[in-house]
Amino acid sequence: MNRILVAVVSVLLFCSWVPNSHGLKKPVTVARKEDVPYIKCQVCEKLASQLHQQVQKKQTQIGPTKISEFQIIEIAENVCNLKKEEADWILRIDIVEQRDKLELVEQDVEGQCNSECKTIERACQEVIGYSDTDVAEYMYTSKPDIESLINYLCKDLTEACRTKPPPVPKDRTPGEPFEPKPSKDAEMEKILRSMEGMPGAPNMKMYSRDELMNMKNVGEDADEDEDEDDEEAPFSSKLGNLLREKESAKSNWKQKITKGIAHAGEALKKHANKVSYRIHKWWKGFKAARSGNAKGSKPEL
Repeated sequence: MNRILVAVVSVLLFCSWVPNSHGLKKPVTVARKEDVPYIKCQVCEKLASQLHQQVQKKQTQIGPTKISEFQIIEIAENVCNLKKEEADWILRIDIVEQRDKLELVEQDVEGQCNSECKTIERACQEVIGYSDTDVAEYMYTSKPDIESLINYLCKDLTEACRTKPPPVPKDRTPGEPFEPKPSKDAEMEKILRSMEGMPGAPNMKMYSRDELMNMKNVGEDADEDEDEDDEEAPFSSKLGNLLREKESAKSNWKQKITKGIAHAGEALKKHANKVSYRIHKWWKGFKAARSGNAKGSKPEL
């Protein structure tokens, strides 16, 4: 029993993340599709607001250079994908029951992504659908304010806000309460997310301290109980050496990881940008050519 407690303490000391292959997994949560009609218009309005804010932020970052249409398309493609930084706004929204309506209430901090978070993501994806290039083109050419963008996206381009949402059934099962995410967890998740898709990057996932404490069979093996006392001394010695080595190499490890992530992420992003831009230009040329052929082919009298 003592050996198990020592193992748990050691994990809490030097592990902020553990491989998925260790077998511990968070409960899988899915979107509540039946809730989408009740929040679709609100999600569309927040989506338009986010698009406007993020495009303005990007323009500020690149300075006097005018933001390109491709950069706006990239934001529009990622703003409803929780695996991307552009969709972090979804994590700060709580779905609150108000009589026969569902209200989206923005919080000051990010929350744990449960079924409500997935439901907002699904509604967002249903709104923008395949219209990301259309809304990006509109923003690039018209430079609309927020109200104009909301009207265009939610009433003209889509049907998200053309009609009032239906009343929420009285027997609807309430959603889970908003659970703030610890800041350290949020930071680590952003690092792990930036590593996704990198060549050679490990399939890593972060777990909270409560999850680590609830790990089953930590340190257990096939040895008999009478052998545990004999193993405690060498285990403690190895643990001490391991902790000392971890402490001495901590700064170098962080620098290498940060530098590697930055270099690999930049290279992959540049390559993806080139490919996506070429495809977009080809598609616009193809549509223009097809439109020209249709106009030029008049029936002979």
